[in-house]
Amino acid sequence: MAELSESVEEHLLSYEDPAPPHSKLITTTRLVVKWVLEIAMGLIFAAWLTLVFIFPVEPVNESIIAWLVATSSPTYGFTGSTFFLFSGPILVITFLAIARLIVMGSREEELLLKNKSAKHPRLRLWTFPVLVNGPFGVVSAAEFIGICLVFVYVLWAISAYTLEDISIASLFSLPPLEERLFMLELSALRIGVIGIFCLAFLFLPVARGSVLLRLTDIPFEQAARYHVWLGHLTMMLFTLHGLFFVIAWAMEGTLINEITSWGGSGVAIFPGVISLLAGLLMWVTSLPPVRKKQFEVFFYTHQLYVVFVVFLALHVGDYTFCIACGGIFLFMLDRFLRFCQSRRTVNVISATRLPCGIIELVLSKPENLQYNALSFIFIRIRELSWLQWHPFSVSSSPLDGKNRISVIIKVLGKWTAKLDRNISDIIEIRDQNETAFQPHKITASVEGPYGHELPYHLTYKNLVLVAGGIGVSPFFAILSDILHRVGEGKPCLPRKVLLVWAIKKSNELPLLSTLDMESICPFSPYKLNLEIDVYITRESEPSLEEGNIESTKSSHVFPISNGHGMSVLVGTGNNIWLGLYVMSSVVGFIVLMSLLNIFYINHFYITNSWYRGLLFVVCMLVSVIVFGGLVVFLWSCWEKHMSAVDKSEHRKRNVQTASVIQSDSPQRKSVGSRRVLYGSRPNFQEILGSLSDLWGHVDIGVIVCGPATLEASVAKECRSRNLKRGSDSPIFHFHSHTFDL
Repeated sequence: MAELSESVEEHLLSYEDPAPPHSKLITTTRLVVKWVLEIAMGLIFAAWLTLVFIFPVEPVNESIIAWLVATSSPTYGFTGSTFFLFSGPILVITFLAIARLIVMGSREEELLLKNKSAKHPRLRLWTFPVLVNGPFGVVSAAEFIGICLVFVYVLWAISAYTLEDISIASLFSLPPLEERLFMLELSALRIGVIGIFCLAFLFLPVARGSVLLRLTDIPFEQAARYHVWLGHLTMMLFTLHGLFFVIAWAMEGTLINEITSWGGSGVAIFPGVISLLAGLLMWVTSLPPVRKKQFEVFFYTHQLYVVFVVFLALHVGDYTFCIACGGIFLFMLDRFLRFCQSRRTVNVISATRLPCGIIELVLSKPENLQYNALSFIFIRIRELSWLQWHPFSVSSSPLDGKNRISVIIKVLGKWTAKLDRNISDIIEIRDQNETAFQPHKITASVEGPYGHELPYHLTYKNLVLVAGGIGVSPFFAILSDILHRVGEGKPCLPRKVLLVWAIKKSNELPLLSTLDMESICPFSPYKLNLEIDVYITRESEPSLEEGNIESTKSSHVFPISNGHGMSVLVGTGNNIWLGLYVMSSVVGFIVLMSLLNIFYINHFYITNSWYRGLLFVVCMLVSVIVFGGLVVFLWSCWEKHMSAVDKSEHRKRNVQTASVIQSDSPQRKSVGSRRVLYGSRPNFQEILGSLSDLWGHVDIGVIVCGPATLEASVAKECRSRNLKRGSDSPIFHFHSHTFDL
């Protein structure tokens, strides 16, 4: 049996696509173009960061301003040159990133899977946890380097500006009090400039379907952490900026006059006060004590970002605002696309209720909508709330079915409790009169899918999946994906998988029945070494009512739905249409600014900076809605045309599936080695230690999805073993799949 397993493994690892020579030539050409584009993007990004870093140096600052004045055109003026220098690079990188996605097409995953595992395991900066217990949570070495660079930049910029301000103040023979006030106002101004540069990065991580996140393979749930960190830093700087000015004006006795001033052709202070107050309200409600206990308060107050951005543009004017508008513009592009995608009603194929307070929703999706097992989606149920969107990890593999995607929902809060009652009512009505026509009662809208661009779980031969409670949901998708690939002979590296699942009570065990391993991959022990260890922490022994999980009853409901499949208007949809959407919006913005400057601003000599800033924001918004909206409309028409035939076939399959599941079919069976341990918690020192002795000197991917305490304990043990490893010890690569807004 061992020889058979090894032969199967060697055969699958040596899998090669029997592509003809011309196909290999095309693949080589794509790789060359990909490398050229990546080098170009790297050089532009490095030059952009260098410019931001050295900007506070006085000679450099003066040289940049002189260049901006020299290159300002009659049409765009000083603002156009500033936009080109500070926001242009991020837009150019976006264009090149889209070109890279179009060139690589759908072969990125194939090229990834054809690469065998590394012969010599080595540490990786992005999978080695450095900080475990701290204000930042679990931080990898790469993230730690990024945090240090940001703090170095802020300290460097403040010190450089301080030296410059001292030299400026020395030119004037001011009395001591006036000199202190002058220095205080200069410091406030400099801190505000640093905050503007931080703002240039603030909106990039929250563009969920951004091509930049796909380029760097950073999923939105991980990028949201970076947005939180940048948000704290940005608001600290803006708060100090406003506080220093308030102190200076109070000492001068001009506080009321100053904060209500619009500044004429200069800086408008009153809009800055409104912008700062909106930012402070968002900042306070985003702190963990408020966000975790009053999530809806945090969610609704965070919509004040519109007020924050608009009044910030009024405050700083068009020239300063265009320093940070690149990231804001990309966010607006993503937000409008998400708005258009979420307008569609999605067909709910089935809803399954397990007795342990678990709901499994199966939604319809088009075949051309791509996702992987590490994705998640946002769901809104209109019968529950028109405004609330909740993120859920995908629990199905893209290989489970071409036209469906499923999520597993734990009944925990008010929203999930309402959903459970809604489904219970439908089941009760159906049981009372099964032949009666039932009205549509579940109206679902979906955003996404979002997540990793590449399925990194397929790059490890050895996997450890650690879940806490409902955190096991994404691991069902991973296991299903691996089982499908192994069973169908597709390229797949994982051959040894350990699932460690910690739950409170045994009534959650029926959740394992949602993973139909036996039908996916028969005789999987010969092809995949899969072990499942379940730790039940609050029970010392099996309950009499537990029974066998295979015989646990579940309820199915099939609401009558007039919906459709999920919209492809998302970053994982069609890259060509996405490129046209971004390009048309940017070109439209340039055209609008040209017309506005020629026929209005220059013609009527508009000099008010705050008014020009407002016009700048309006042009950004109109370009996205009008020019980008036209492409979105054509994109939607193309989608409907391409999915017309598939839609009818999909409906037939749904009817057949519904009739089968509603019958008394046998319950699913799960295969593989499984242990259930009562009254204990996972000891990761023993678990990872035994794997070190058993698996040897290999790369082991460790993926955690669960509470912060579970994530920290696993990361701490991975760090400890990597630091103390010997020559024959494995290297543990830590990954987190926890979503926390």
